Amino acid sequence: MAKQPGTVSQSISKEDIYLFHEGNFFHSYRVFGAHLTKEGSREGVRFTVWAPNAVSVGVAMDINQWDGSASPLELVPESGGIWSGFIEGVQYGDLYKYAIESVTGERLLKADPYGVYAEVRPNTASRVGSVEGYEWSDQAWRRKRRAPYAKPMNVYEMQLGTWRQKEDGTFYTYRELADLLIPYVKEMGYTHLEFMPLTEYPYDLSWGYQATGYFAPTSRYGEAKDLMYLIDRCHQADIGVLLDWVPGHFAKDAHGLRQFDGTPQYEYADPMLAEKPGWGTLSFDFGKPEVQSFLISSALYWMDLFHFDGLRIDAVTSMLRLDFEKKPHQWRPNENGGVENNDAIEFLRKLNRIIFSYYPNSIMAAEESSAWPNVTAPAHEGGLGFNYKWNMGWMNDTLKYVETAFDERPSLHNLLTFPIVYAHSENFVLPLSHDEVVHGKKSLLDKTPGSYEEKFAGLRLLLGYQMTHPGKKLLFMGGEFGQFIEWKDEEQLDWLLLNYEAHRQMKDYTAALNHFYLGEKALWEIDHNWEGYDWISASDAGQSVITFMRKGKKSGDTLYILINFRPIAYEDYRIGVDKPGTYKEVFNSDETRFGGGGLLNEQPIKAEKEAWHDREYNVPVKLPALGIVILKKSGRSSETLKTAVEPAAAKPAPKRKAAVKKKNDAKSVVLPETNEINETNESGTKRKGKTK
Repeated sequence: MAKQPGTVSQSISKEDIYLFHEGNFFHSYRVFGAHLTKEGSREGVRFTVWAPNAVSVGVAMDINQWDGSASPLELVPESGGIWSGFIEGVQYGDLYKYAIESVTGERLLKADPYGVYAEVRPNTASRVGSVEGYEWSDQAWRRKRRAPYAKPMNVYEMQLGTWRQKEDGTFYTYRELADLLIPYVKEMGYTHLEFMPLTEYPYDLSWGYQATGYFAPTSRYGEAKDLMYLIDRCHQADIGVLLDWVPGHFAKDAHGLRQFDGTPQYEYADPMLAEKPGWGTLSFDFGKPEVQSFLISSALYWMDLFHFDGLRIDAVTSMLRLDFEKKPHQWRPNENGGVENNDAIEFLRKLNRIIFSYYPNSIMAAEESSAWPNVTAPAHEGGLGFNYKWNMGWMNDTLKYVETAFDERPSLHNLLTFPIVYAHSENFVLPLSHDEVVHGKKSLLDKTPGSYEEKFAGLRLLLGYQMTHPGKKLLFMGGEFGQFIEWKDEEQLDWLLLNYEAHRQMKDYTAALNHFYLGEKALWEIDHNWEGYDWISASDAGQSVITFMRKGKKSGDTLYILINFRPIAYEDYRIGVDKPGTYKEVFNSDETRFGGGGLLNEQPIKAEKEAWHDREYNVPVKLPALGIVILKKSGRSSETLKTAVEPAAAKPAPKRKAAVKKKNDAKSVVLPETNEINETNESGTKRKGKTK
C-alpha cells in the first residue's frame, strides 16, 4: 500500500536538502512552493524555492505593490541555492510571483514551479492555494484496485474543455462535469477515463502539452479540491482515472521554468540538448538530480493527493532520442556515438521504479512511437520499466488500411496481419487517440471510404477490429458516436449529431461493443501472450477477410471472430473449427439497431465434418459487408451486450513480455503472391450476398 503524504513541513531540513540534491526527494512538493501555515503566533505563508544562481529572491504580491524587494527570502545556509521565508498576513488565493535578480542584473518575475494554484490565462501569476483537507470517499475503490493485465481496460480519452461546453461557450467546472460525465461513461461501458494534460498551461491550443505548472491543476475548470471531487466521484462509480503527464519538455513562456534564475536551471545548458525545435519548447535536464526530484515529485503528487490511477507519459520517443525531429546540425551523438539520450533513459527507469514502489498497481503508459525495445520490461532487467505502451505501429497500420479504397485493400492485407507478429512483445494499449483526428487527418468516420452508410459500417468495423485485437483499448471522445468532422479544439463535440439516426445508432453500437468486451474474458484475460490468440486464416487477402480466435483461460470462453473489410456480403463463408457441435452468433455489427443491413446468423450453426483451414471441422457463416461476426460454441453464449461489469483484480507490477512467436508459429501470416481479387471465397464457394 502506498505511503500517504504527511503534514507539510514549515521549513526545509538538512535531510531534505541532501535528498533534493541527490535526486531522491520524491515528495519535495511538501516543502517547496507556498504553504499556508502558522509559525509561532503568526499566520501566513512560507515560501521556498530553488534558484541556485540568483543574487536575490523575493516575493512580489499585491500587499507589497509587486515589489519583491519588500518581501525578501533568505538563502538557506549550505542549501545549494534554496531560498525560503515566512511572510505574515498572506492568505488563500493571494496572487504572487518570485522576483529574482540574476547574476547579470536582470530582474525576473516567475510563477512558482511548485505552485498548486494559478491565475486563469492569459494572466500568469501563481495563487496561494491548498491541497489539504479534502475528505475522500473512494476507499473501496483504492482497496480493490489492481493492474489490469488480465482484466478489461477500455479507456475514454478526453479533453475536459471541449467534451461539453455551456450554451455561452464557457467551460463546465470539474464539479459540474462529475454529474455529466460519469453517467455517460457508465452508459457507454468504459472502464477508465484519460484526461489530456491538466498541469497548468498558458496556451489553450497546446492542449496542455506545453506546461508551466507541474503541481497546479489548471484553473480553467476550478480549484484543486474540485478536481479531487471529480476523481472521487469517478472512483465511487468504479471508473479509473488516468492523467496525461508531460515530463519531456516545457513551455518557453517568460513566467515559466525557462532560465528560471537567469540561467538554464530546469533545462539543459547545452542548446543542442535543450531545444525542441519542432515544438518550440525546452527539454528538461534529465541528468540533473534536482530536476529528477522535481519531476518525480510531480508524478507522485498527482497520485498522492489527487488519487489518479496512473499516468500516460507523453512523447517518450522525444526524450529517448537525441535526434528526435532534428536536422543534422541540431544534435550531436552521445559519448558512444549513438542517438540515445542516456540521461532520459535512466530517468525513466528511476521514475517507474519509484512510482511502482509506492503504487504497485498503478498504470504507467508510454507514448513511444519508435521500435524502442523493452519499453514495458522491468527497469532492473534493462527495460524502461513502464507497464503499458501505446501501440503506435498498430494504430498507423490500421488507419492506413481503413483509409484505403476497398478495391486496393487486398494489396495492403499485411497491414492487418503483421501487427500480430509483435502484438505480445510489449504490454500494449491500442490507441485511436486525439492526434489522429486533428490537423487535417479527418475524423475516424470520415477516414473510411464509401457511401454514407458504408462509412458508418466502416467505423463499426474499425471499433470491432480494435476491440477483438490483443491489447487494451483507448478511444478519443467523439469517435463513439461518429463525429463527422475532426476534433475542433476550441468547441465542444458535435452532440447535435445525435439528433440523426445514424449517429444515435453508432453510439448504441459502441456501447453494446464496450459492454460485450467487458463480459467476454477471451478479449482480455490472456491479452499479453500468445496463448490468447490463434489465427484461423490470415491469408484471405483477395476478399479482405481475417478470421481468428481469442481465448480465455477456459476453453468454453473461446470466441471465433470473422472480420470482412470489403463492402461485399457472403451468405456462406466457411471457417475451420477444431470441435464438432453447434456455434452461436454472439455479436454482429450488421444488426439493424446499429444501422446495419441485418445479415445475421440467427440460428445456431452446426459444424460440418470436413477439413477447413487445417482443422477437422468447419462452420458456414453469413458474413455481412464491412461487418464483424463473433461466434461462440453453443452452451456458452454471451448475455453481456447490455450489462456492464467493473474492472477487477490483476497481477500487481510490471512484467516481462512473452517473446515474439517463432516463425513456424506465425506461418499463417504469409500472404498470397498475387493481389488478384477472386469472385469466390477461400473454399471456392461463390458469394451469395448482395453488395451493400
